[in-house]
Amino acid sequence: MQTMETFESLVRAEFTPKTTYLNTASNGLLPARTVAALHEAALLRAEGRPLTPLHQDVEACRAAYARLAGVPVTRVALGASVAAHTGVIAASLPAGAEVLTAEDDFTSVLNPFHVRGDLKVRAVPLERIAESVRPGTALVAVSAAQSADGRIADLPALREAARAHGARTYVDFSQAAGWLPADADAHDFSAAVSFKWLLGPHGAAFLVVPEDFGGLSPILAGWVAGEEPWDSCYGPVAEPAHSARRFDLTHALFTYAGLRRSLELVEELGVTAIGAHDRALADRFRTGLAALGHEPLPAPGSAIVSVPELGYRQTELGAAGIQVSDRSGNLRASFHLYNTPADVDRLLDALSR
Repeated sequence: MQTMETFESLVRAEFTPKTTYLNTASNGLLPARTVAALHEAALLRAEGRPLTPLHQDVEACRAAYARLAGVPVTRVALGASVAAHTGVIAASLPAGAEVLTAEDDFTSVLNPFHVRGDLKVRAVPLERIAESVRPGTALVAVSAAQSADGRIADLPALREAARAHGARTYVDFSQAAGWLPADADAHDFSAAVSFKWLLGPHGAAFLVVPEDFGGLSPILAGWVAGEEPWDSCYGPVAEPAHSARRFDLTHALFTYAGLRRSLELVEELGVTAIGAHDRALADRFRTGLAALGHEPLPAPGSAIVSVPELGYRQTELGAAGIQVSDRSGNLRASFHLYNTPADVDRLLDALSR
């Protein structure tokens, strides 16, 4: 178990932000070890050396995410975005199938179902999604934590409701993986991007599928999805990988070189410790907001805090070196392992003026 001293010393060694950075829900900061790995990967290309280490990084990332998600590595596929993974799932559904979603969820987990044009996509408030599963619902698609305001879905209730009605579940952990335990084994499908709470570069996204692949077809797969990738470079892939790797998209090698080091740090610190740290800072912010007469949108237990009608202050806060987001007129602050109580207090002080 990490001690507080060890946690803080590891963080101090990896991060040197030049601003009060409270915007992980948009992009996480890169650890120093990740930046060094990206530099070394670029040198491999620049100097014409073999890229074998970068392909090893890809598989190390797959294994690390499998551990974080609590699933066998054979269930993890690698791609470029959640939207692409959602598209593969959408393509597997029969015409007329009902997909249940949360209102105003992030586009990547919704839009591929809409563009099919022949699916029945039904949206309900997040708090009602479990009770809204009904006979005939084929799939429930939802983010574990909402991007706009940090609300956390009641995934255990959703899972039970889906099982009761024979529906499958698809959970986007992009705003949760890294600070909130991701029990991917409890769901049929799940996904997450690399560049938020997992602290990696852009260009990678994980997909977890059932052992039997859940009826998915590898419609976006190329040569890397073959059982023997280097024998699958020309013509159709004769033998798809026997694991979830059959759903892989061509790997962004530099991204995985850096992401490997980021995931190592997350594992070293531990998701439980990171989550406790993040939530404590978010709660400190909520308490301070109450003292200022502001009431954030309800999102208990979340590392993301959204404050109505304060989004217009993003520009002035940015000019003062405080990085937050404006989401539909709401000020969104998101807290991660490199933030401190002093960061929270600086934001509160700026908002009090």
